[in-house]
Amino acid sequence: MYFSQQAVNRLLPSAKISLPKNMGLPERLKEAQDLMAKGDARAASIYDTIGVYFGYGIAQYAEFYDFRHLLILGRVTTGKGGDIVLAKAREVLRKEFADLAARIELHVPDEKSRRVGQAVAAASLPKIKN
Repeated sequence: MYFSQQAVNRLLPSAKISLPKNMGLPERLKEAQDLMAKGDARAASIYDTIGVYFGYGIAQYAEFYDFRHLLILGRVTTGKGGDIVLAKAREVLRKEFADLAARIELHVPDEKSRRVGQAVAAASLPKIKN
């Protein structure tokens, strides 16, 4: 919930972006993405913060899981905002967790595949033999 449209929604007030209360989460994310596409620094600050969350999240996951590759999906990672999320996550890893930064590679599919992340993730799961 810290890397999704819920995170964007939680960060809107801190970024001083006001949207109608009855607007749904997907529409709020779309508004943030539209502002980002226009170069709005307030929207960029949302993606920057999510990137920090993500960098520290990756480090926390690495305490429990031994992984070398991480596939990044989801609509929040699309467009210019997604570039900021990934750049900031990589920066956090480099500055705070250099050993992890050297070991873990972040992978990002094309824009269309990122938007349907759950379907891509489900399709990539291996078949478990009983």
